Amino acid sequence: MASQTVVKRRRGPGCFLRMVYFIFVGIWFSSIWAALAWVLCLTILGLPLGLWMLNRMPEVVTLQLEREDLFIDADGRLHAKDIKQLPFVLRAIYFVLIGWWFSALWLSVAWFLSASIIGLPFAFWMFNRVPLVVTLGRT
Repeated sequence: MASQTVVKRRRGPGCFLRMVYFIFVGIWFSSIWAALAWVLCLTILGLPLGLWMLNRMPEVVTLQLEREDLFIDADGRLHAKDIKQLPFVLRAIYFVLIGWWFSALWLSVAWFLSASIIGLPFAFWMFNRVPLVVTLGRT
């Protein structure tokens, strides 16, 4: 079996710029974004756009782009790491039964925690997990 080296790479703005964005834009804009996404999720035609918007919450709140996991194979070639998702039917059932209401609760708690310095790291962790909470999407 060939050995693989995993490389985790993040692109995007630095921590200071992300914090300034969060304080002046992210906290209020993300609440509007999430409310609009939930309204879109109530309609059949708006559902794809609403889910897309909810899955982009980490970027809207703190400008955090998706992490790109790469691996280097034994031949020295760099490849994108493919993250295996759960079956679509299971994710759809989860969203209908749990994801749509649990994500509202999840984000409400995250916004509440972001109001304090002590809760801020946990709030950012929660914002980053929104795709998982909404549709069991793995990032």
